[in-house]
Amino acid sequence: MGTIKTKGIIIAENNIGDFDKMLTILTPNGKLSCSAKGARRPKSQLMAGTQFLCFGEYMMFKGGSTYTLNSCETIELFYNLRTDLDKLNYAVHITKIIIDVTYENQNTYKILQLYLNTLYVIANTDMDLNFVISIFKMRLMCLLGFKPRLDRCVNCQNEEVNHFSFKDNGLKCINCSKQDTGTIQISESTKNALKYIEIAPPKKLFSFNMSDENKKQLEIISKIYTNSKLEKEYKI
Repeated sequence: MGTIKTKGIIIAENNIGDFDKMLTILTPNGKLSCSAKGARRPKSQLMAGTQFLCFGEYMMFKGGSTYTLNSCETIELFYNLRTDLDKLNYAVHITKIIIDVTYENQNTYKILQLYLNTLYVIANTDMDLNFVISIFKMRLMCLLGFKPRLDRCVNCQNEEVNHFSFKDNGLKCINCSKQDTGTIQISESTKNALKYIEIAPPKKLFSFNMSDENKKQLEIISKIYTNSKLEKEYKI
């Protein structure tokens, strides 16, 4: 029991009673549920900081296994997401995935960092949104321990690889791919993009571009790979 202070982002909010809210906040140490009493009152100091997708610093009281919000200081509201329905839909899409892969008392620092960086790119740039989501999904899979093998064939160790195998989590050479009907052929550019997504510094993750054809390859890979590993179909 006691008061804790943490940075976090609101990934879900539900109204309770006439003026209260129940929040789900993603912090660097996992997600937690927190009640915000009176947050919906017109003059409440909690109103701005308890909105969906608000990133802020939260002071809360922990009593047993429950948290009650005492105060909050807004850091980023991602205003552009709130005024563009298309961008908001993409933000909601990645939020659904984030909710599914995060838990209480979990080291989620890198996941939170990826989530915030992706929201920033969606909100404040004109990047192809499907391309942004593809990068987000593949980087998230790496953070969750589903890093595909990209340096050589997952079967025979041949370094000449140009087919992505969803069954065996990585690239295959042309010979081994013939025995795996689920592979798709990819370009050298797409292969290099996958490698870059694995190792890029967080702030440089989205600082590259591809042709439309290669973006489509990356989109197909990221969609099928994510749905397969998380055993759920995510649709925008």
